[in-house]
Amino acid sequence: MHRVDGDGALPNIAYPAPAGALPGYLATPTTDGPWPGVVVVQDVRGMTTDLRRISDRLAGEGYLALAPDLYGRGFKPKCMIATIRAHFADTGDAYDDITAARNHLAGDPRCTGRIGLMGFCMGAGFVLQLSPRGLFDVAAAHYGLAPKSLDALARSCPVVASYGAKDRVVKPGAAGTLESSLTRGSVDRDIKEYPDVGHSFMNKSGIPAPFTIIERLAGFAYSEPEAEDAWERTFAFFEKYLQTPPPEFPGQDGIDDARTS
Repeated sequence: MHRVDGDGALPNIAYPAPAGALPGYLATPTTDGPWPGVVVVQDVRGMTTDLRRISDRLAGEGYLALAPDLYGRGFKPKCMIATIRAHFADTGDAYDDITAARNHLAGDPRCTGRIGLMGFCMGAGFVLQLSPRGLFDVAAAHYGLAPKSLDALARSCPVVASYGAKDRVVKPGAAGTLESSLTRGSVDRDIKEYPDVGHSFMNKSGIPAPFTIIERLAGFAYSEPEAEDAWERTFAFFEKYLQTPPPEFPGQDGIDDARTS
């Protein structure tokens, strides 16, 4: 039986990965398939109702969305520590688990084989680490830390990313740094910094109202106008690279090789 994590979201599948089967939440469109796929990478809170909401929204737009439960294999505190360490170290089971999620979608007959990657906060950090590896057709990284190797981003798949100028987690200038790194590789990109919001402005915490003041003091607060604009930009990029035959971009050969391997 799958356990309930975080604020009550429940994984509904398990898929194979190198370190052992991992739970995940799979959101399926109601329209006729096949559909492009999207791997949705959690923030530090793990498998939450918000992660399921995001996956459901992607499914509502016609994407087969899989959110791995990166804390779902074994004792949760130990999994959390290992995943957070992997985020900063650029290596670890979490990368294999995300890649395995991509492969699981690619092997689903309901998937077209075009697959994107999306993440928030810690998840966006994973996205930026994985975007140059030739596995995904497009990446959406929202308020993520820059990868250790900025030079690798020149080989990235197309990227759409969003930041808040009042973010107290991601250092100032992160949007500009990402823009510059992608520009060096002529990577198609849409990077935007919103002046009036901080960290996690696209995420709904689900915590009781009396405690939201703590989030606001920490600079964590959902803001609908900026969130919806970021979603609109994300879906425009996904439409371009997942729903229609995309133009060639740096790293395309790697993606084609990964599909045939």
